[in-house]
Amino acid sequence: MSHLITRRTALGVGSAAILATLAACGSSKSNGSSGSQATVGTDAEVELTFAGWSLDTTPEFQALADAFTAANPNITITVKEYSAQDYDTQLTTDLSAGSAPDVFPIKNLLRYYYYMSNGQLMDLSDMAAGFDGDEAIDLTYLEYDSKYFALPYRQDSWLLFYNKDAFAQAGVEEPDGSWTWEDYKQAASKITAAGEMKGAYHHTWQSVVQGFALAQYPDADLTSGDYSYLKPFYETALEMQDSGDVETFATAQAQSLTYQAQFGTQKAAMMPMGSWFIATLLEQQSTGDADEFEWGLAPIPQYESGHEDAPITFGDPTSLAVNAALEGDKASAAKAFVAFATGEEGARAMAAIGITPAYFSETIESTFFDLDGMPQDDLSKLAFSTHDTRPENPVSETVNDIQTILNDTHSEIMTATTPVDEALSKAGEDIKGQGLTA
Repeated sequence: MSHLITRRTALGVGSAAILATLAACGSSKSNGSSGSQATVGTDAEVELTFAGWSLDTTPEFQALADAFTAANPNITITVKEYSAQDYDTQLTTDLSAGSAPDVFPIKNLLRYYYYMSNGQLMDLSDMAAGFDGDEAIDLTYLEYDSKYFALPYRQDSWLLFYNKDAFAQAGVEEPDGSWTWEDYKQAASKITAAGEMKGAYHHTWQSVVQGFALAQYPDADLTSGDYSYLKPFYETALEMQDSGDVETFATAQAQSLTYQAQFGTQKAAMMPMGSWFIATLLEQQSTGDADEFEWGLAPIPQYESGHEDAPITFGDPTSLAVNAALEGDKASAAKAFVAFATGEEGARAMAAIGITPAYFSETIESTFFDLDGMPQDDLSKLAFSTHDTRPENPVSETVNDIQTILNDTHSEIMTATTPVDEALSKAGEDIKGQGLTA
C-alpha cells in the first residue's frame, strides 16, 4: 500500500488535540492496557529519561527535550546516549533488564514489530486518535491490528542530492523533476566523462538498490518470496559500476568510504540519500568539513515515467515510543512529551536544526528553507515537500529475517560473486524454505 505525502498542507491541530485529551483524563495511573493518564496539567515534579544516539553529532534529541522542558519546567528530561551502530542491541538489553529509558526512538519499522510483539511499548492509540483529520502528519505505517504503539517524529524520504556547480562545469542539464533511472545513468556518464569527478556515488547499503525497487516496481512484495522485481535495479547499479560512473561496491566497502565525504568533498556529483543528510551537509559546509559548492535537491529518478506530480520514493518513519512499564505521573509526562515531539511544536524545533519532522506544514517548510545554506530553487522545494513515500520495511513478523537474507544477496550481486538471476532465485528459495513468506 502506498500513501501520498504531500507536505504542502495546512496546519493541523493534532498535537493540541492530543494534549487536551491527556489533560482531560484525571486518573492517577496509566499503563499500556488501561489507556488512562494522569492529568498533564499537574504541578508534580517529574524526571524522565529519553534515549538518543551520537549526541555530539545528532542534536535532535536534546533539542526536543529542551523545547519541551522550557514549556513544562516541572518536568526534567535526561537524554541517555547510546551507540548509533548498536542502538537496537543496547536498547533491547536495557528493556530486558528493566533499565530502559522512559521514552525512546524506534529507528525504523524493522524493529517496531519486535518491540511491540514483546509487550515493551505502551499503547498510544488514544494519542493517535488526536491526529485524526490532520493532513500534516501520516501515521499509516505504524498502525498494527488497529492500534498504535509509537508515533512518528521524523519522516525522512530519499532524494537526489546533486552538485549544481559540477553540472554547470560539465555542461550537463540539471534534473528537471521528470528523470527516470535511465536519465540519471546518462547524466552520470556525461559528468564522469568531463573528468572532474564521478557522476554519482551509491553507498553500500542494500536499500540504495532494494528500497527503490520495492517502492517503484509495480506490485513488488517484500514477503512474497519472488525477488525478480529487483533485477532491473541491480542491472542499472552494475552497469554504472562497470562503466566507472560510480565507485565500486568492493572499493567503497574495503576503504570504508563515507557518503558524507563522497558528496561533500566533491568526489561525486550526484547521490541518492535520505533527507537526514541535509542537516549534515549544511553543518559540514559551515565548518569547512565539506567543500563550498552550490547544491540542490531533485526527486529520486523513477522506474517508470509519469510520476512527476508525486515521485515515488521510500523511507521508514522514525518514531517515539513510551516504555510500557511506566505508570502514574511519569506515564502521563512521557506521553505528553511524545505528543509535543510528534506535533507542530516539536516539528518546529526539529526544522530549526535541519532535521525533517514527520509533522510538516507550510510553516515548518518555511522554517526549514530559511536555514543558512539551503537551496532556494523551486525544484529543491518541490522535491523536499511532495512525494509518495513508501516503507522500506512493512511491519511484519518476518521482515527482519527477510532483510537479513536480502542483505547477503546484495553483497553477492554487487561484488559480482553471484550472477543477478542466480542470487535472486537463491534468496527466494531460502526465504520460502524458512517459512518467511506471507
